[in-house]
Amino acid sequence: MKKIILIAALAFTVTSVNAQDTQKADAPKIYNPAADAKADITSAIKKANAEHKNVLLQIGGNWCIWCLRFNNLVTTDADLSKYLADNYIVLHVNYSPENKNEKVLASLGYPQRFGFPVFVVLDGEGNRLHTQNSGYLEEGKGHSKAKVMEFLQGWSPAALNPKSYEEKAK
Repeated sequence: MKKIILIAALAFTVTSVNAQDTQKADAPKIYNPAADAKADITSAIKKANAEHKNVLLQIGGNWCIWCLRFNNLVTTDADLSKYLADNYIVLHVNYSPENKNEKVLASLGYPQRFGFPVFVVLDGEGNRLHTQNSGYLEEGKGHSKAKVMEFLQGWSPAALNPKSYEEKAK
């Protein structure tokens, strides 16, 4: 009987490990460890400036389930996806053993101190406007659509434009 239980436990462990490896292999690869983050950020800033948008840096790695969950939410939810496209240039900045982008993250005020994913909002001039700890956007085993939308709206170009408030006062 002990042999049967041992064999069953071993089979379960092997199956579980294989399932996890399959999930990792099937996971989207949204971060590129070989990317030149500094050059990509410079390009995103130029594009944001030309389009009157802000830049949203999503910093994390393909190893980070919360990073993948966030990306899945904002790309599959029509409201969030549209709001991002209308207001932000989104760039995924890699943090992994292959490339920690330490100099870039230092220039952004060490956002990795909040864990991953972490979001940095830049304006069209490249000024850092905000660093967002993603833990405040979580709900259950994912992120809250309402909290994410509130975050995006709060740091959008319109929210930071003084004219938005002058017009409301009239």
